[in-house]
Amino acid sequence: MRLVFAGTPEVAVPALDALLASDRHEVVAVVTRPDAPAGRGRRLVASPVAQRAEEAGIEVLKPVKPRDEDFLTRLREIAPDCCPVVAYGALLPKVALDIPARGWVNLHFSLLPAWRGAAPVQHAVLAGDEMTGASTFLIEQGLDSGPVYGVLTEQVRPTDTSGDLLTRLAFAGAGLLAATMDGIEDGTLRPVPQPAEGVSLAPKIEVEDARIDWATPALRVDRVVRGCAPAPGAWTVFRGERLKVKSVRLVTDLTDLAPGEIAATKNAVFAGTGSHAVELQWVQPQGKKPMAGADWARGVRITAGERFEA
Repeated sequence: MRLVFAGTPEVAVPALDALLASDRHEVVAVVTRPDAPAGRGRRLVASPVAQRAEEAGIEVLKPVKPRDEDFLTRLREIAPDCCPVVAYGALLPKVALDIPARGWVNLHFSLLPAWRGAAPVQHAVLAGDEMTGASTFLIEQGLDSGPVYGVLTEQVRPTDTSGDLLTRLAFAGAGLLAATMDGIEDGTLRPVPQPAEGVSLAPKIEVEDARIDWATPALRVDRVVRGCAPAPGAWTVFRGERLKVKSVRLVTDLTDLAPGEIAATKNAVFAGTGSHAVELQWVQPQGKKPMAGADWARGVRITAGERFEA
């Protein structure tokens, strides 16, 4: 099939690579989000997918909106058979969905209908799911509601951050998407409607959602830290300034600290929660680089009874 691949961030690159390596299909163009400011200089930088496509010598389309007439005209001229999608980042209008003969097929990082939306991996970690996966489905106008072509499963490990889990799913999912293209092309795959039961939503995690509530149990604090890593990053407030909490360790035998209360020893620093304490392994003060929690505690000189702000 002639393919136009749609994707934007680094997590979409393994799938693009898998399709470029296929001897059954030809990736004739890529659709991605426009260049965006990045770094301290806020220079406009092409998306990771755009950079990879340019390296491969493939045409790159960067519509501000996928309903732009110039983009739709060019897509009709290219006449793709199918448009595989991974984390493109914009809603596709029906006029665009109707162009490829075999539709737009999305690789979504959950076991649909669970965790429909922008942040399925983060929500799986936040919810304490022991198993997740990836699904390929035919895009329709509902939110991740189209019929499913294929799935794979992936265990959520106890120490996984969202970044860890997403990286594994990106590479495993790349193979699933390539196999889905093969099955669509040779007629061996037919999409199956999603069940009506088991639907859950995974909206984008905002910065405020990543604030640690020390009154919740330690297990919940750990999930927030891991689920919000690497972005937007779990945080709390200490002496009026934001402190990012990069990683914690559950300490089940330390239960006498009040929620948010801080206790430091020579080699470690602990914070109380709604159950038992957690050790702050890595933190990042405002405007500084990440550092070991014990080093941070020595630098700020924690006083007895001091707490993170609620």
